[in-house]
Order: sequence, then C-alpha cells, then structure tokens
Amino acid sequence: MRITRRLLLSGGTLSAAVAAVGGWRLLAGPVAARTTPQQPETFEVTMSDAEWRKKLTPAQYNVLRQEGTERPFSSPLNDEHRKGMFACAGCQLDLFSSNTKFDSGTGWPSFWAPLASAVGTTQDASFGMTRTAVHCHRCGGHLGHVFDDGPKPTGLRYCMNGVAMTFRPASA
Repeated sequence: MRITRRLLLSGGTLSAAVAAVGGWRLLAGPVAARTTPQQPETFEVTMSDAEWRKKLTPAQYNVLRQEGTERPFSSPLNDEHRKGMFACAGCQLDLFSSNTKFDSGTGWPSFWAPLASAVGTTQDASFGMTRTAVHCHRCGGHLGHVFDDGPKPTGLRYCMNGVAMTFRPASA
C-alpha cells in the first residue's frame, strides 16, 4: 500500500474524530451514570405544564420547569443584601436565609447552606460534566447547582438562578 498525502489527511481526520468522541464520552462520566434512570421524586405541589406556564413568567418557567439557566449578573437578587428570606418562585417555600448569602463573583446569587429540608439534589450529567443540581423540595422546581468551592463553615456554594426565587425582606 502506498502512503499518500490524501491517505494521511483522511486518517488524521478520522483519528481526530474518534478521539473527540471518545474524549466527550469520558467527560460525560461513566456510562452507568448517564443511562441509569433515577426514581421519579414526588412533590407536595404539582401542576400540569399548562398551569405552570400560566403561573410563571417565561424566564421562570425556563429555569424552574425546563432546567434552564439565566444569564450571569442579570438577576437583581444577585445584589440583594438586605436581611430576609429567599423563596421558590414556583411555590413560595423558603429556601435560603440572607445570613448564608455571599458574593461568589459568579454572577448568580450564592449561598453556603439552604434552610433545613428546603432543597433536594440530583445528579446532572448535561454539558459533558457531572454536577449536582438543586431543586425545591416542595415543587421540584430547578434552582441551580451546588459546588464544593464555597466558604466556611460548609465549603459549599449553592449557585442559584435568581429568577427561580423571590425575596421577602425581614420585618423591622
């Protein structure tokens, strides 16, 4: 067999494509983590898709019901520094106290701990990485993700979408 420039180029292209696909699969995590279905969780507050669409703004629906993400630095709650409670925009369950909020510099409201029994978590293997997604314990609305690069005392950073929450200032 004679090695030609065309053979080398086509072989290199094929090798690069195989490496890219293989690398993507490695980044996506183990096959079992991507294909094992999780048991569906049941929630106290449930609505039909049409009811959620009617109740929420399009941006809230995108994040809470479709696991979307708002643009960084777009939420007024990122700059909210008053004492009070951050609640789920879908069902108004209190989620985070302002006492646990901190400026992470990421562009999303961040907290080092949720209120007791306020949130649940699931594994999220989207975008070629494994992350821990955070949802409202009462309605299942997607809130954001939790990472292990936060401040003391927990070392956690609950990076939340501001559009998925409301803020209620503490009474004087």
